[in-house]
Amino acid sequence: MSATTDKYAFGMIGLGVMGRSLLLNMADHGYAVAGHDKDAGKVASLNEEGGDLAVKGFGDVKEFIKSLTTPRAIMMLVPAGKIVDSVIEELTPLLEKGDILIDGGNSHFTDTNRRVEELEAKGLHFFGMGVSGGEEGARRGPSMMPGGDKDAYNVMKPIFEAIAAKVNGEPCVTYIGPGASGHFVKMVHNGIEYGIMQLLAETYEIMKNGLKLDNDTIQKTLADWNAGRLKSFLMEITADIFKYKAPGTDHLLLDDIKDEARSKGTGKWTSQVAMDLQAPIPVIDTAVAMRDLSKYKDLRVKASELYSKEDSKLNGDTDELLKALEQAFYFSMVITYAQGMFLLSNASTEFKYDLKLAEIAKIWRGGCIIRSEFLNDIYNAYTKDNKLAHLLLDSGVQQLVNAALPGTRQIISATTAAGIAAPGYTAALSYFDAFRSKRMPSNLTQAQRDFFGAHTYELIGKEGTFHTQWAAKS
Repeated sequence: MSATTDKYAFGMIGLGVMGRSLLLNMADHGYAVAGHDKDAGKVASLNEEGGDLAVKGFGDVKEFIKSLTTPRAIMMLVPAGKIVDSVIEELTPLLEKGDILIDGGNSHFTDTNRRVEELEAKGLHFFGMGVSGGEEGARRGPSMMPGGDKDAYNVMKPIFEAIAAKVNGEPCVTYIGPGASGHFVKMVHNGIEYGIMQLLAETYEIMKNGLKLDNDTIQKTLADWNAGRLKSFLMEITADIFKYKAPGTDHLLLDDIKDEARSKGTGKWTSQVAMDLQAPIPVIDTAVAMRDLSKYKDLRVKASELYSKEDSKLNGDTDELLKALEQAFYFSMVITYAQGMFLLSNASTEFKYDLKLAEIAKIWRGGCIIRSEFLNDIYNAYTKDNKLAHLLLDSGVQQLVNAALPGTRQIISATTAAGIAAPGYTAALSYFDAFRSKRMPSNLTQAQRDFFGAHTYELIGKEGTFHTQWAAKS
């Protein structure tokens, strides 16, 4: 039985795994907390898991609201979209001016903007907060990205700092900025996550089909990488996946899983807004596209029968190729983070978020899905220069990138020759080569636009725009 108390300091709407885990985390830190869900089974699970902690689940929303101390502080952890609006519509008549409502789900930032205005007009404090770390992070310490009503956040700050992951004793939570900035930063976090997961999938493909490594060797290689500069949560769990066999079987569960990837849309949102802001993030775009392509299994099977497949083995010494592959992954990972940070920088200007990129890198170092050793380099870069225009312009990052370039070029050349798809790696290198180009061939694009559409062009060293009659009219 849960410990009994008359009033609870915090409430949670939505008692799925994440909601329950966060509440139990808060209770572990001495806070009396309550939860509500329409699913009686989830309410029962919370009460059972709560044990002797000061935590209680409610099936009746009115009883739940009455159980909270005032001003009430309530977080919603429900699926993004219309469900969030439905919950808000149900709750607002039961709340009083000054109460705090938090959306802890993966809501689209434009929806959060709208809800901020609607609830502010009703006298309610509202902010959106990205939460990363999955079930384990929620239970033991997540990374949290709150943005919006700063006064409301300051009320919640002691609780969130208590339950957050800690790195060097510092909590992985900070006030992100105004409006929907918290949800925007979480969206970009997820976009980076998409990119790194795609790179890991391509690494698996290269090891398995290009280097003909068995699963045990792949597992050992990934584990070794995770002990070095590639140490990260995603590398760690990927190595673990290559050890797991379902009970009663003698082979990896991985080998039984369909090669059709799903998504919940946050990667797509990241790509869409990046195009709106004209901040190119091709590694993330590619990751979204490859998940989509994976769903066309029937078409891929037919194509595999129509087009002959070359010998996919990479030419060269396996040990040397693995060293090059480690460099290629590191390089492409750096580029993925750099693209995400550049998008955050552009959004900060466009939406007046005043984002502190060093602080964002700092809270991503623990608890969240994209935590990695390299985030320390990102934190150092933006701490050294808080107006750094692009991560690739940092001298420390420059050295890391230059050192990893030879292996990157070697792997991309080898996979291309062997007919192995490595679109994430290729997108990373092509972006880099274009980014470091003093002169791109975009002058031709401008000439073409003016030729067929009279869209005009600009000239080097001259003010104004120009148009040319490129061909005589017939």
